Amino acid sequence: MAEAARVNPLVPQVGRITKIIDETPDVKTFHVTTETGKPFTPLPGQLAMLSLLDVGEAMFSITSQGPDHLELAIKKVGMLTDALHEAEPGQSVGIRGPYGNGFPLEMMRGKDLLFIGGGIGLAPVRSLINYCIEHRKDYGHLWIIYGARSPADLCFKDDLFNNWPKVENCRVDVTVDRGDDTWQGHEGFVPAFVEELNPAPEGKVAITCGPPIMIKFVLQSMEKLGFKDEQIVTTLEMRMKCGIGKCGRCNLGSCYVCLDGPVFTLAQLKKLPNEY
Repeated sequence: MAEAARVNPLVPQVGRITKIIDETPDVKTFHVTTETGKPFTPLPGQLAMLSLLDVGEAMFSITSQGPDHLELAIKKVGMLTDALHEAEPGQSVGIRGPYGNGFPLEMMRGKDLLFIGGGIGLAPVRSLINYCIEHRKDYGHLWIIYGARSPADLCFKDDLFNNWPKVENCRVDVTVDRGDDTWQGHEGFVPAFVEELNPAPEGKVAITCGPPIMIKFVLQSMEKLGFKDEQIVTTLEMRMKCGIGKCGRCNLGSCYVCLDGPVFTLAQLKKLPNEY
């Protein structure tokens, strides 16, 4: 199977789920490895195609990686993800990749980075945050703004409230649409929260990912705050199927999201059809 994967990019490697973390009631993080270790070494923001025999396959963000595994945070939204959420450690899976361009690491080098995530949209952003922490001297101040519908829907709580706040020159602000009796933090939608926090655009790159409606209003907020189109980076994970630019499902104007994306600056998006 591994030999076939090198010949045919559509043939997956045989992987195995080694660990499962319950993030929220409908999001789990899966650690995936192969017999020879980590399936491949992706750049932050790249994607992997994960499959279950007799069920199907789909593209997912790689949210982090270890020496011998990849981490994929998966929301329960359909037949394949329902089956994955029923899986246990030891389950065999197919995995192929990496796909996409990843985040522009060189463009971000030396700059302050503003990360804006909503819900499961923190998954691809987390890969970049962890990369910047591992290469701390290459990047300036890290500011993470994140929101979810409720406290129960916050992903990666250990990172948000324990790990990232301890990082040198790193700030974390969290909001929920509606709190519960235990919530003592901010309440409100992410775009309004960003405007309330009022980050200055000078020397920054803003990276945002989340539900399409959130991204739409966050982009408007960033422009209102004075961020230029070239300073704003987002991800489009729309309709990807083959991952290699052959099926045409993710075509967007002159681009294929699986090849030319999923990461785009707002300047690049404004040159494409308004389908995002």
